[in-house]
Amino acid sequence: MPATLAELRATLNAIEGNGFRRRPALPFGIGAVDARLAGEGLRLDALHEVAGESTGLADDAAATLFLGGIAARAWGTVLWVASRRDLFAPGLVQVGLAAERVLYAEAADDAEALAWMEEGLRHRGLGAVVGEVRRVGLPATRRLQQAAEGGRTIALLLKRHGRSGTDPLGAPSAAVTRWRIRCAPATTASGRARWHVTLVRQLGGEPGEWRLAGCDATGRCALPVRSPARLTRADAIAAPPEAATHRATISREVTEACRAIKAA
Repeated sequence: MPATLAELRATLNAIEGNGFRRRPALPFGIGAVDARLAGEGLRLDALHEVAGESTGLADDAAATLFLGGIAARAWGTVLWVASRRDLFAPGLVQVGLAAERVLYAEAADDAEALAWMEEGLRHRGLGAVVGEVRRVGLPATRRLQQAAEGGRTIALLLKRHGRSGTDPLGAPSAAVTRWRIRCAPATTASGRARWHVTLVRQLGGEPGEWRLAGCDATGRCALPVRSPARLTRADAIAAPPEAATHRATISREVTEACRAIKAA
């Protein structure tokens, strides 16, 4: 792990950034979300902020994995500047961010983390720069946004809760989008976690909120699909006839399987 800014600069200089086609935005691949975003995805040459809704470990982890999934879908090497020694790297692998793609740096404080982020963004050879901070002022976010503009390195800022209990997204920021992530109580039918994702603010667009299935092994979220056994009466009324036939077939198959098990 680089110990100084000079060592980090030398490491970045050894990374080649050629051969990649620039894209204006990184879509989520979810129609409802991409349609709400002004650029039909996250601008690659911009700063985006994410925070967990509460101080709890679950929301903090969900916000981290949400960022990890975005970084996983970016191209090339990812610089991850950590402010604490609690980043669980295997968790990032589970959302598609392979360990060999990540360059980790440990910052002594928020000021150093922001300096390393700015250095990484100006390098132009990284796919994403992720930083973890507690406090950051408007001038610092403006510097990050300016460093990202015109490039193809997406800037992702994880704003972690401090001891004061203030809202991490409450202070003014130059970020193009700001997101809040909360763990939902139930998992999806496939076993993936559910997240309540709120687009708190975006430049040139409206806010929004969605209930999504957490990132899979490719870094993608999805609209949750409920198990047929959990469909409500309202779902049954709204569903087309062929859907009811499909559910009846599944129900019959489950019943026959249960009878077979009891008979055995």
